[in-house]
Amino acid sequence: MKCPYCGFGQDRVVDSRESKEADSIRRRRECESCNRRFTTYERIDEIPYMVVKKDGRRERFDRQKVLSGLLRACEKRPVPASKLEAIVDAAEAYLVDAPERERTTSEVGELIMQNLKVLDTVAYIRFASVYRDFKDVREFKEELEGLLGGRSAGKKK
Repeated sequence: MKCPYCGFGQDRVVDSRESKEADSIRRRRECESCNRRFTTYERIDEIPYMVVKKDGRRERFDRQKVLSGLLRACEKRPVPASKLEAIVDAAEAYLVDAPERERTTSEVGELIMQNLKVLDTVAYIRFASVYRDFKDVREFKEELEGLLGGRSAGKKK
């Protein structure tokens, strides 16, 4: 930390304590050159991770919202909650890796659906029906046929 009085780069921490709101740490420092004291505050960098919706709006990534959607898709299915947590963790890690701290909902949704397809196909179809917003039975049928086509191709190998 650079001394605000003399500009020297070495100091020692005299006292440290949390702020009243517990969102920062207050540190009393003493310059090793001029022996004057000054106060610094440390805060967590809270730039949120954002998702860009289909209509262009930006929203904070909400872990709980994703998890509740997955729980609804997996209702009455033999899917452990720990596996759903892992899917949400993967989605969050995908966001963290984004250089601009944001991804489109379509990118995040596709990642979630890929992981869910491996875990439970019924839950995958449930999630896809809401996520992809099927307009009619034909779209739903096409998704099922794609799923069944992939499964039968896998069995032939």
